[in-house]
Amino acid sequence: MKLVFASDSFKGTLTSKQISTLLDKAAHEIFGNVETVKLCVADGGEGTIDALIDSLGGVKETLTVHGPLMEEVSAYYGKIDERRTIIEMAVSSGLTLVPESRRNPLYTSSYGLGELVKSALINGADDITVCIGGSATNDGGMGFLTALGVRFLDADGNCLEGIGANLNKVVKIDISGLMPKASKAHFTVMCDVTNPLCGENGATYTYGRQKGASDKELEILERGMVNYRDVIIDTFGINPDIISGSGAAGGVGAALKIFLNADIRSGIETVLDMIGFDSYICDADYVITGEGRADAQSVFGKVVKGVGDRAAKYGIPAIALCGSLGDGYEKLYEHGIKEIISASEGKDIEDVMRLPDRYYYEAALEMFEALMKRAVRK
Repeated sequence: MKLVFASDSFKGTLTSKQISTLLDKAAHEIFGNVETVKLCVADGGEGTIDALIDSLGGVKETLTVHGPLMEEVSAYYGKIDERRTIIEMAVSSGLTLVPESRRNPLYTSSYGLGELVKSALINGADDITVCIGGSATNDGGMGFLTALGVRFLDADGNCLEGIGANLNKVVKIDISGLMPKASKAHFTVMCDVTNPLCGENGATYTYGRQKGASDKELEILERGMVNYRDVIIDTFGINPDIISGSGAAGGVGAALKIFLNADIRSGIETVLDMIGFDSYICDADYVITGEGRADAQSVFGKVVKGVGDRAAKYGIPAIALCGSLGDGYEKLYEHGIKEIISASEGKDIEDVMRLPDRYYYEAALEMFEALMKRAVRK
C-alpha cells in the first residue's frame, strides 16, 4: 500500500510538516511496513513559504527589511535553488506585524516586500514566486516598486513615499530606475482572489476595513486608488481593473502584473506544480489531506479542494482529516474527496487546542484502522 500525505497546516496549532509526521507514525503503527510520502503543502497564504522550503529542500535567507510601518523587521525568503526563490509578503509586510492600535492602511507600506525581491535578485534568482496573502497594506504596490527603483512623483516632481495616503498625489510614474534584473526575471504570483484594483469589489472596499481603515479613510484610499489607476492607464495603456486579482494585497497584484509582467496563478495549483505532486500520487492507494476547518469556503482555492481535484484525475481516493467541520463542508465531495473526518468531533475544544498533536494522532489511528478493515474485507 502507498499513502501520500498532503495536508495544509492547522493555523495556530500544527504545521503541515508536523501533520505529515503524525500521519506517518500512525500509518506505520496500523499497517506496519507501508510506503508513505510526506509532502508539505499550503494554498499561497501565510505559511506557504515554510511548506515549500520543507518540500523542496530549500534554505532560508534571513535579512533585515522595513516592515509595514517602515520599522526594521527580521524577514526571510526561501532559496529553492540557484534560480528559484519563494517569497511571502506576510513575512515583511503582513498585518500581524502591525499592532492593532496602529493598523491604518493610509500609512502602511509594501516596501519590505520589494527589499526581499531585490535581495533575491542580487543573489541570482530569476524565477521568483510571490505569495501575497495577509498583507497590511493598501498602497497599490507603490512601496514594493519604490524599493526596486520605480519613482512615483507628485505635481512638483517630488518623490512620494509608498503609502496609501500618497496614492492621490501621484501624477507621474518614472520606471527608468527599475532594477534591470527585475525586468528580466520571471515572476509568479500566488493569488486566489479576483478583485479588481478599484470599485465596490476592489482592494480598498473589500479588504481596507480589516486592515484598520475607518469609513472616512476608506473613501480617501479609494479616491487615491482611482487616481493611481488612472496614472497607470496613462503610463502603460493598461487598465488594472480588467485584470483579475489586481486588487490583491492592496494593489500589489496590479504592481506585479503591470510593472513586472507576472503570471497570476492559483496558490494551491502553483504549490502542487512546484513540488511535482502528480508524480507522487499517480500510483498511490490513498491521498490524505486536510485543513484546520473545512467549510463552504474550502472549495475556493484551498488545499483540500486542490488536492482532491488532482487525486480525482488519477482515480485515487482522497480522505480529508480536518480539525473541525463547518457549514457547507460537504461541497468538498464534489472535488475528489471521498471521506471527510473531524479530529475534534465529540471532543472538548479546549482540550483539543491544548493538545492538538495528541487528538490529531488519535484520529489518524482511527482513520487508518478503518482503512485496514476495508482492505481485509476486500
